[in-house]
Amino acid sequence: MNNTVPVMEKRDFLKWFLDQYQLKRRECAWLLNFLMSDDILMERVHFVEQADYCPKALMISTSDVECVPFAFHKNQHVTMDAEKSFHDIRLNRNEDIFIQLNFKDKHLTPQYVAVLEENPYLPVNEEETNVHQLMAEMILERSIRTERMKRIEKEIDAALAAGDKSDFYRLSDEYNELKALNDV
Repeated sequence: MNNTVPVMEKRDFLKWFLDQYQLKRRECAWLLNFLMSDDILMERVHFVEQADYCPKALMISTSDVECVPFAFHKNQHVTMDAEKSFHDIRLNRNEDIFIQLNFKDKHLTPQYVAVLEENPYLPVNEEETNVHQLMAEMILERSIRTERMKRIEKEIDAALAAGDKSDFYRLSDEYNELKALNDV
């Protein structure tokens, strides 16, 4: 994985974060301080959302949110034991560590947004994406037809007022075709 956020920025962010927020568990502060003390580990740290999809993830919460205080995910295993996560991180320094921080208004916090990276492990469901795109196109087409029908109704009224039978029949046929498509 390409390291897009420099180590110094991540370290500065964690210092700011620890200074600004009260963590639900003090072991989390120790763990974050341990990470900050090692440039090699900090190179492997990535701040992401939905870290539970990542092969190795820390989830840390502040006292101002209703989230699990701490969780460490590694492959399919989850532990709430900060000491076990510390030993795993210390012994496997070559593995990327994905950190999800849960705190109030985090997406409105420029310091957080500056270090936030895209989660490369989020599942991509192409079929679901295609269905959503198709539905959006259908809704858009229906909306366009409905607007066109409203304009034709006004044109039909004008044709009736002017006594123009040919325009009336042509517009009525177009209106009925659009109405049939919208009724499907």
